[in-house]
Amino acid sequence: MTLVPKPREFPVSAAAAAVLLPVAVGLVFFYAPVERTMGVVQKIFYVHLALALTAFWSFGVSAVAGIGYLVRRDPLWDARSATAVELGVVLTTLVLVTGSLWGRPIWNTWWTWDPRLTTSLILWFIYAACLILRASVDDPTRRATFSAVMAIAGFVDVPIVFLSARLMRSIHPTVIRSDSVGLEPAMIATLVVCLAAVFALWLALFRVRCGLHRQEAALDAVDARLDRAGA
Repeated sequence: MTLVPKPREFPVSAAAAAVLLPVAVGLVFFYAPVERTMGVVQKIFYVHLALALTAFWSFGVSAVAGIGYLVRRDPLWDARSATAVELGVVLTTLVLVTGSLWGRPIWNTWWTWDPRLTTSLILWFIYAACLILRASVDDPTRRATFSAVMAIAGFVDVPIVFLSARLMRSIHPTVIRSDSVGLEPAMIATLVVCLAAVFALWLALFRVRCGLHRQEAALDAVDARLDRAGA
């Protein structure tokens, strides 16, 4: 199984993202109703939650791929884990930014040390550190091993982030609860489309970036052989 996009594989996810993203934007602004209490600023929620759930998914993929590498020692799994971490960090950055944009008019502050926000920031630091670790270790085997362990350990914070607003004293709204979903049907439809759009974009980027990681690994292997031959 190859991670390099085949001619018929990559356009599917890319085309889906190209179609779904503008549809999602249209639904957010022209279909989803304006929330009675928060007003138009509530519409950030659709993008914010879609980004957060996809970030959780990305970190889950990185942890599973990390386990796959530790078990099989296959660089393919390392490429998957590294790509998922990169995309997860980007998504979490956008989650924090969109959350701050929502919080300023609603909470009258860009940031507060609420349990949900604090655990999300910790999650960002964990996986940002994982990227720094990858950049600081030259040996491919050690780099992949250390990164796999860190990706697996870092995933522990994902359920903590998800449950923080439910189990701790938090002012962060909890829309999706165990007993119900506090959204109107039009809001649910908009959220589903936004989530599908962000995930389609994630899948397209995942395939491309994995292919690049494998090409980089192949070039590193060639350079290593040339160095040994020159020595």
